[in-house]
Amino acid sequence: MTQVRTGLGIDSHRFVEGDSERPLVLGGLEFKDAPALAGNSDADVLLHALTDAISGVTGRTVIGAVADELCQQGVVDSKAYLREALKDLAPSVLSHVSIVLEGQRPKIDPKVPALRESVAGLLEIETDAVCITATTGEQLDGVGRGEGLRCTVVVTASQA
Repeated sequence: MTQVRTGLGIDSHRFVEGDSERPLVLGGLEFKDAPALAGNSDADVLLHALTDAISGVTGRTVIGAVADELCQQGVVDSKAYLREALKDLAPSVLSHVSIVLEGQRPKIDPKVPALRESVAGLLEIETDAVCITATTGEQLDGVGRGEGLRCTVVVTASQA
């Protein structure tokens, strides 16, 4: 009998205006056409939400526990936090990842192919198992007014 588990992750960070030295990091990729996000790490909202979603499947909290400890040791690359979460996934296998990015900027649609490939590569799954959509937030809150980005991720994992 196959067991299916679903994990949900949500993260948000505010933009750091005027810091042209730091790039925006999303899905492990750097984007120069938008301000960086504030955080102790690279503030990659996509990988943080993805790490939390995987934690929802495994039951081991990585963001806030392990990631904070790594950050204090100088590890600020969110890919390291994701790798920590993936250590606990086996024997489950990710079958689908659905990602929603919310914010006024940058324009996400042109970046979707590169983001899908990056996330699929980090997870070692097929690109067609990663779905990424975007919404503006319609100016309903700080994210919708362009003050930062929010990401919501749902992962589906199965275990034989």
